[in-house]
Amino acid sequence: MEKNSILVIDDDRNILAIIEMYLRKAGYEVTCGERGDEALQLFRKVQPALVVLDVMLPGLDGWEVLGKMRAESDVPVIMLTAKGDTLDRIQGLDLGADDYIVKPFDAKELLARVKAVLRRSSQPENEKSVEFEGLSISLDNYAVIMDGKQIEMPPKEIELLFFLASREGKVFTREQLLEQVWGFDFFGDSRTVDVHVKRIREKLGEREAWQLKTVWGVGYKFEAKK
Repeated sequence: MEKNSILVIDDDRNILAIIEMYLRKAGYEVTCGERGDEALQLFRKVQPALVVLDVMLPGLDGWEVLGKMRAESDVPVIMLTAKGDTLDRIQGLDLGADDYIVKPFDAKELLARVKAVLRRSSQPENEKSVEFEGLSISLDNYAVIMDGKQIEMPPKEIELLFFLASREGKVFTREQLLEQVWGFDFFGDSRTVDVHVKRIREKLGEREAWQLKTVWGVGYKFEAKK
């Protein structure tokens, strides 16, 4: 895998040309494709450090491509779409996308997001698991175990829960969580965090020993009894 290699998939040749130009000027090696089935072939051949992937593609759509990529690799993926609906954005993040940008977009913003996601993915992570009474969260195998049973969660829910739990007692704003967990560098929608917290709470329920708490007017924290 080349650390500066990026795969861009979009069926709009004008958008492809603009993205390729900006990325190449920034020093990245760029490979382009226009179809979903072609995307998987190029992905396996190039082994890029990051993928920029359109949702609406011929052959296979972006969601299908993302799912197949995630079955093989945890390489960072930024989704491109003409849809701006928050739930559509959440779907992409739940499927394992690292970021999400809505068309039309400023190429400079896309470049900033590419840099942010690559920077985050290259940072070494020391602590990979954390445990509390009846709860274990691991990024080694992306598993959440509660009372001996695995709780099904998509990757971003696990990453958000781990981030807060591994910093027990510390309060984070929604903007900080977007930057740290999603790597948006403040480009995200704060409702993304709210929806993920809501889903985590629905799956874990409430415990006296620990809680994922809302700090009104500020953000969220994971709190455990000493």
